[in-house]
Amino acid sequence: MTAVQQAAASTRTRHGDLKPVPFSRLTLFEWRKQLDTRAVRWLFVVIAVLTAGVVTVMAVVGDGDVGLETFVSGTSTPLAMLLPIVAILATTAEWSQRTGLTTFTLEPRRLRVVWAKLVTAVGSGLGFFVVAVGIAALAHLAVIGLRDADADWGLGALTAGMALMTVIYMVQGVAFGLALMSTPGAIVVYLVVPTIMGAVAGLVTAWAEVWPWVDLSTASIPLLAGGDMGGEQWAQLLVAALIWVGLPLLVGILRVQRGEIKTA
Repeated sequence: MTAVQQAAASTRTRHGDLKPVPFSRLTLFEWRKQLDTRAVRWLFVVIAVLTAGVVTVMAVVGDGDVGLETFVSGTSTPLAMLLPIVAILATTAEWSQRTGLTTFTLEPRRLRVVWAKLVTAVGSGLGFFVVAVGIAALAHLAVIGLRDADADWGLGALTAGMALMTVIYMVQGVAFGLALMSTPGAIVVYLVVPTIMGAVAGLVTAWAEVWPWVDLSTASIPLLAGGDMGGEQWAQLLVAALIWVGLPLLVGILRVQRGEIKTA
């Protein structure tokens, strides 16, 4: 046996018992990276303060006769607006915090890292939405006991719509982070572009029938209103989601798969 063959055999012996990183472990790592940063902690503080303020106003103003689902709408709105920034921060950290080289060295299959980020983003969105429902339940119980409000514990289409949009927004956060690979850029696009689109949609009334197909905020209005969604409304939501979530996600995946991994 030649020296080269002996070296190859020795290498196989040393590394033959090594196994790929399990997807469950990769997901747990991504989850920890998503939640265990100072910026994310402060963002959670902001979400908590806004949620407390919304609940307080809803409970105090008027006669306090607010049903559980109305409280859910109030507690989940700040969550749906700001929690996707957590997904953006966790995604762009690979470049802004110089963790990309380590991440993609330990797991060279880059697409698995992307899937782990998506799973953790969706899991966080649903998990915190459950917390928002719990806070709404406590608020409703408080107005029943303190303000003699009528008990209304029903949950329906509005709650399901808020949960679905929370998931969509979380995936959108990952998509913008992957596509832009820049924390400031992704956050600005996520916060500013929907605002501009909404303002333009309100001004250009001649395109009133077009906006639900191209603007995600407009397409989600029937869903968040808790009304019945017909086939056309679901189609509009799907097309708008493909434009504002699917397309950036595709661009981001292509950039990650084909681009050079380097620190910012």
